[in-house]
Amino acid sequence: MEEHGMAAPGHRIVAGVSGGADSVCLLFVLREYAGRIPLELAVIHVDHGLREDAGEDAKFVQDLCLQLGVPFYLRKVDVKAFAGREKRSLEEAARILRYRAFQEAAKEFGADRIAVAHSANDRAETMLFHLFRGSGIKGLCAIPPKREQIIRPLLCLERSEIECYLAERGISYRTDSTNNGDSYTRNRIRHHILPVAEQEVSARTVAHMCRTADMLSELDEYLELKTLEAKRSCVEPLTADAAQLTVNVEKFGLLHIVLQKHLLLSLLRELAPGGRDISAAHVEDILALFEKEGNHRIDLPFGIRAVRRYGDVFLERGQEPCKKKDCLLHQKIELPVGETLEPLFFDLGSVGQAEISVFFVKIGQKVPRNEYTKWFDYDKILESPVFRFRQTGDYLSLADGKGGIVHKSLKDYMINEKIPREDRDRMMLLAEGKHVVWLIGYRISEYYKVNENTKRILQVKLLRNCLGSGTEEKDGGTH
Repeated sequence: MEEHGMAAPGHRIVAGVSGGADSVCLLFVLREYAGRIPLELAVIHVDHGLREDAGEDAKFVQDLCLQLGVPFYLRKVDVKAFAGREKRSLEEAARILRYRAFQEAAKEFGADRIAVAHSANDRAETMLFHLFRGSGIKGLCAIPPKREQIIRPLLCLERSEIECYLAERGISYRTDSTNNGDSYTRNRIRHHILPVAEQEVSARTVAHMCRTADMLSELDEYLELKTLEAKRSCVEPLTADAAQLTVNVEKFGLLHIVLQKHLLLSLLRELAPGGRDISAAHVEDILALFEKEGNHRIDLPFGIRAVRRYGDVFLERGQEPCKKKDCLLHQKIELPVGETLEPLFFDLGSVGQAEISVFFVKIGQKVPRNEYTKWFDYDKILESPVFRFRQTGDYLSLADGKGGIVHKSLKDYMINEKIPREDRDRMMLLAEGKHVVWLIGYRISEYYKVNENTKRILQVKLLRNCLGSGTEEKDGGTH
């Protein structure tokens, strides 16, 4: 506990106690440690609703807490229902609900730490479990001694040492009947694989595995630092919520292959909720994109996609196609009958805000050349324009090079501009009916441009946008 800074004087600790040997040992060890430094202890017991005798375990722990004068919290959860609803294994569902209950009790008790009773054997079992599933270095580190609010004071002790501690002091405990069967993967590792290794390879198997996990943890910490440096050198977010990341191909190529893989795995887990189902195979698929020329795309779990476009590889978190009903944006600008319009503001979601205003042209006034501040001839706009995504039949008006104007379908324009197909339905535009006034980030229609005959101007300015750099106006042409 002292080596890993698990507790400080005055801390309040809530301990998860099931009634088994490990958790009962944890409670008594914490009480002994509280004799060295002032600590306040409480106990949380979780009834998972999986065994008929679970109530007896709860009563055993409650009686023990009464005997020791320790506050007791009981939480009952329905693991089977949660597992079915969330499509998870009973083992995983139990762990999720158990830790939720721990957090609730910690909040109620005002705890600084949550103590759980994992031992060295648990760490070795977890290490093998992750190894067999193909986990990387982080998975092989298995269970850490401390992570945020969670502490594991018994992680340095093997199960035999824990049982010896209890026997020497005449401390009784409960035996969980589910630990005797082989229905859970962890039990099969515990009952069959580790014992064979201890008998046939080394009696110190668990200790050696934990020492290796410690060394891998140090290596993982070092890789995390180097990965952060690599990320700063060649990765930048393209959106405010980092739902899209861009990796510079040239700079990425300067990294060692180990850092390349570690960086990509880190980015994928950043984009994926919890990082589940992201594997080394997905990293290899993305690595292949860096070797290809032109435009290429691969799809990954959680709707993540990796796209190679010229000198960059983009990693994007899945978004619902904007054609779907719940994604359609239809912000109508109600234009006044009067001569001018004080600034109005419209929420455009991830794009930011649009500030709309109308004013008379002044002599010598300069048309802004900023990418996200545009002027339009207000007198040419007969219907209230709308912020939305593209629709069938949309078109732009373009100069024909002979002083005239021609109409071009928005679809053809996007194809000519080499806008990736997967991006087209997510591009915001301002339209009057089917006539596109402004395809944001690209161009405005020739028909609506301000000229020497313009009397009133409709100004549209994007604020807090995430499509490009700022909205500060730059000097352009003079009206």
